[in-house]
Amino acid sequence: MSEQQSFDLIVIGAGSGGVRLARMSAAKGAKVAVVESRYLGGTCVNVGCVPKKLFVYGAHAGEDIEDAAGYGWHVPEDQVRFDWARLVANKNAEIDRLNGIYARMLDNAGVTVINGTATLSDANTVMVNDQAYTAKHITVATGSWPSIPDIPGKECVLSSNEMFYLPQLPRQAVIWGGGYIAVEFAGILAGLGVETTLLYRGELFLRGFDGDVRRFMATEMEKKGVNLKFGVNIESVENIDTHYHVRLTDGTRLTTGLVMAATGRKALVEGLGLEALGVEMTQSGHIAVDDHFQTSVPSITALGDVIGTPQLTPVALGQGMVLSRRLFGDGQGDMDYSSIPTAVFCQPNIGTVGLTEEEAREAGHSLRIYRSEFKPMKHTLSGRDERALMKLVVDDKSDQVLGAHMVGPEAGEITQGLAVAIKAGATKAQFDSTLGIHPTSAEEFVTMREPVG
Repeated sequence: MSEQQSFDLIVIGAGSGGVRLARMSAAKGAKVAVVESRYLGGTCVNVGCVPKKLFVYGAHAGEDIEDAAGYGWHVPEDQVRFDWARLVANKNAEIDRLNGIYARMLDNAGVTVINGTATLSDANTVMVNDQAYTAKHITVATGSWPSIPDIPGKECVLSSNEMFYLPQLPRQAVIWGGGYIAVEFAGILAGLGVETTLLYRGELFLRGFDGDVRRFMATEMEKKGVNLKFGVNIESVENIDTHYHVRLTDGTRLTTGLVMAATGRKALVEGLGLEALGVEMTQSGHIAVDDHFQTSVPSITALGDVIGTPQLTPVALGQGMVLSRRLFGDGQGDMDYSSIPTAVFCQPNIGTVGLTEEEAREAGHSLRIYRSEFKPMKHTLSGRDERALMKLVVDDKSDQVLGAHMVGPEAGEITQGLAVAIKAGATKAQFDSTLGIHPTSAEEFVTMREPVG
């Protein structure tokens, strides 16, 4: 064992939050190390948001080719080819490039990167590859990992991680789950020509989203060929003659070439040694922290997916900024979780910020609801049967816009701008007095005049 090395801060996990914390803390003069056992950039860069959206672009390209005919482009069907291996290879090259950028960012910031698996031997010591590293502060930012229910045939079921490296596309696929990841992968596969079935145990997927958005999205996904089966679960999966036989709780069976579970993620804490040190955990298996990311052990903090806050990259980035300021800055700062904008990169996209209609009513608001549904201009010539939905949730007494929700092309891009207005407390009158950009879908948000509820 070589001589022990000491730091002001050791961050366990080089995902979005951990890297941001490390860089900002080093910029404040702290001596910082980051321990990573897999890949720089964490889930988002490697097996999450970035490669997923690249796949979404790839899947949507097929529709663009079809739509081109309405605009005078002649694309013979027998000349259209899709090469899955090329998409995966190009995606891998981009991820490698991003990994390199993360490495350079950490190096330029003066952060020491330690490759290996971390274990805490005491409240100020991290062991990696039989080497001890000590620090005044240790932050756990290990993220989360896909969780697959323990059913017969579980070994036949893939998680989202493996989907990014499939050697080839199957002809049929079953997606199990009803959240972001399930809906996005169902859209990706269907867009690439895979006969896709999405199964969810509840009455309707995307729990927590606005009810109108959920219902509208179900209709649009079915138009795109996704077979939606709600109110069912998987009982077992069996591999027979290169196909998977899926038995469902309603007594039916499916035969498919791939089964993917997007049934939740668990905090990645196994093997860290936290419980032996007295670090308290929540009932859901996340690390328990206070509002300032402090665990029950004074020298140990935690942030990101591992503490059970919204599993979004910008949330982890924001937490990293706040914690760096608290540890090595003026000791002030709080994380604001209100009106977090988000997008689901299904097809068409979902963008949402602020309260849903259901949340607003439950909170006691008297509401005015504005809703518009229409065919995007692009499809007046393409002929595609795709519609868009836009919705504003407004407090009737104050006129404040409490929430904005959209299903349609570039919903995430549009919602980002709306998030600024809603965060600033904009009123419906201010939306109405804002001139629209014509002709765009986005202008609908400032031209809806008559409430529907």
